[in-house]
Amino acid sequence: MAEKLSKTEDVRIEGNGTSVYQSEKHVPPSHGVSSKVGESPSAIHVIHNPLKRESREKVVSDAQEFANTHNLGEYAGLFGRAALVARDNRNFHAVPELTPEEMAALDYERDHKWHGPFMLWYSISLCAIGAATQGWDQTGSNGANLSFPDEFGIGGTGRDEWIVGAINAIIFLTAGCIGAFIVDPLNHYLGRRGEIFLTACCLTATPIASGFTHSWQALFAVRFVMGIGIGAKNATVPIFSAELAPARIRGALVMFWQLWVVAGIFLGFCANVIVKNTGRIAWRLQLGSAFIPAFILMLGIWFTPESPRWLMKHGKYDKAFRSFLKLRAHPIIAARDYYYSYVIYQEELTVAAGSNYFTRLWDCFRIPRIRRANYGASTVMIAQQMCGINIISFYSSTIFTDVGYTDTQALYASLGYGAIQVVFTIPTLFMIDTVGRRRLCLITFPLMCIFLLAGGLSLLKTDGSQASRIGPVVLFVYLFTICYSLGEGPVAFQYSAEVFPTIQREQGMSWVVFINNFFAGVLSITFPRMRTVMTSTGAFGFYAGLNLIAWFMIFCFVRETKQLTLEEIDQVFSVPTSEYFNHELTVSAPWFFKRYFFFQKHLPKPPSIIATADEDYSARKGKVDPA
Repeated sequence: MAEKLSKTEDVRIEGNGTSVYQSEKHVPPSHGVSSKVGESPSAIHVIHNPLKRESREKVVSDAQEFANTHNLGEYAGLFGRAALVARDNRNFHAVPELTPEEMAALDYERDHKWHGPFMLWYSISLCAIGAATQGWDQTGSNGANLSFPDEFGIGGTGRDEWIVGAINAIIFLTAGCIGAFIVDPLNHYLGRRGEIFLTACCLTATPIASGFTHSWQALFAVRFVMGIGIGAKNATVPIFSAELAPARIRGALVMFWQLWVVAGIFLGFCANVIVKNTGRIAWRLQLGSAFIPAFILMLGIWFTPESPRWLMKHGKYDKAFRSFLKLRAHPIIAARDYYYSYVIYQEELTVAAGSNYFTRLWDCFRIPRIRRANYGASTVMIAQQMCGINIISFYSSTIFTDVGYTDTQALYASLGYGAIQVVFTIPTLFMIDTVGRRRLCLITFPLMCIFLLAGGLSLLKTDGSQASRIGPVVLFVYLFTICYSLGEGPVAFQYSAEVFPTIQREQGMSWVVFINNFFAGVLSITFPRMRTVMTSTGAFGFYAGLNLIAWFMIFCFVRETKQLTLEEIDQVFSVPTSEYFNHELTVSAPWFFKRYFFFQKHLPKPPSIIATADEDYSARKGKVDPA
């Protein structure tokens, strides 16, 4: 296939949007270099660094002026050198102005991608602990479902099933419909840390209160309030993590969210097992134990630095840089990351002046670049519910009792489900920034469909020993869970937290958290009745089919963002959806099937539709595969 060598124009703003992107003008193939076997052609759309629009002298001058006019005069020289590094980060050895110490720090960062100061790891770990509250709340109700309906006289079918479903679902419905949409004002007035503290207080008090309720109406009311706190926290903590993390390992660090969600699920199942023999108060202890991670988050959040990007957004530029100094291993790294963020943010501001909460929310649907990011984030969020994982998380104990387990055996089987999620989420920490977000999802969704369908069909076996009836169900549920933990599970919140521009980040995250929690609520409220009307086999088959639909949606709308800065991601979504989809359908997919299904190993890899400028240049030299 002939290589398309492109001639790039300057970076510019798209329409009325806030996106910085690169326009390409293709010249005839004769001006390029023909593709050869084993050589990767150049990308069609190339992400270019906006600092390269200016000369070295202008970049240094602008950076020093920025420092002098924002109460950072003592760092003016540092910012000048950092701007040159940010201008061509992969070739920082070509910046003679760097001191030997700074050069050594950049070398060490390049060769040790997990290197970072204590405060970075502390902040990310604390946010991860906050994620455990969601998992623990889910599994608390999972175990409590075995006893609280009888306690409140709603253990029957029909109307009682809808009530039990509503009690389980209300935290997700209020999380999506209320909690997610109060994120922007809470973040605006309280900051990221203040908002997290407030929601942690709510999620400490409400689980305890749920353990003291004496009617299903009271339990419903307490969980109504709990959901508001969950929604606000779920929309802020991943943003906070993404804004703190370096680009090279942002996927892994932000993915601590999912790791600790599943850790919370496991710990919640542990609590369910520990208190199972406490009699009539068991369900109260199972629901109330979820306060533990929220309490830790409430106490620890004040020791973290505020998000530098939030401080920048609110005009506190000097405080933003001092926050970056705590989160990066060396001042030159902090200044490089901070100044590059500032340059992109200023371009966003030129088109966002005078905007308010509602106009920024509308921008998520109106402006093409942000709408495309919204497509991708909404897709991975709704796919998390379409895949059916939460019918296991919410009702695994009930499902296992249906196939013949006792209540105690069901709790232990659910504990194994939680342990598997933790164990198999850990490898994804190391794959999400190498294999990539999109590819992990495309690989695992077909497998999830197969295993969920097999689990549902296994429920039809009614003869033979108990082990022969139960074993296949548990096996396929566990295999399904492994695939989820290696793909969709870690990707959803991590991907959504990074794809929106700085100015619309709260609004975009609010919308996709609404999508995720609303459909979690729909799943939770409908599954008890679905088991009766469709049987568990029918329900499993229904969600197996949704896995295939979700796979196609991901193929169409989810774009790869691995190892890109938050600012470079802004440009990834500037490629029109029709062009992106056409390229994937007519170029990438046919090559994949020919290469891996028909074993045509001689075929050269087609051009990526999106790559960084450095990758594209190296690809032309035949050095790097840009995919």
